[in-house]
Amino acid sequence: MKGFSAFLHKLIATVFFVGYIPFAPGTFGSLAGFLFIWLIKPSAVYLLSIIVVVFFLGIWSSKRAEALFGVKDSSPIVIDEFAGYLVSAAFLPMSAGYLIAAFFLFRFFDIFKPPPIRSLEGFKGGIGIMLDDIVAGIFANLVLQIWRLL
Repeated sequence: MKGFSAFLHKLIATVFFVGYIPFAPGTFGSLAGFLFIWLIKPSAVYLLSIIVVVFFLGIWSSKRAEALFGVKDSSPIVIDEFAGYLVSAAFLPMSAGYLIAAFFLFRFFDIFKPPPIRSLEGFKGGIGIMLDDIVAGIFANLVLQIWRLL
């Protein structure tokens, strides 16, 4: 894979090269998701549509970027953190408090990977890269949905 195709996969998988930040690229990938939502403030339906598109783009591009980088789930690949954060903020009020809480809860679940999140890394290719972060986002979102009900 060369030329424009390689560039495109790296562009998508690194979320416009955010993944190349030399320290904590996953945190910066999540921060890109936070800034995206903070600036756009999408409706629930629009955000759900974006999550679906990013999920499938992420599967496609991260698999190819992984081959380009030559490392399984290489650290510059942050489309999974971007998508996971979007999931963590879905169907929540678009207030600073909820969006910041979603960020920290998502990072917690993404870093510590309680069961069954860690086991999802066993899937190969793009689905394995994306799936654990999507589920970490679901966990974070569930915590915040329960908080809303209390």
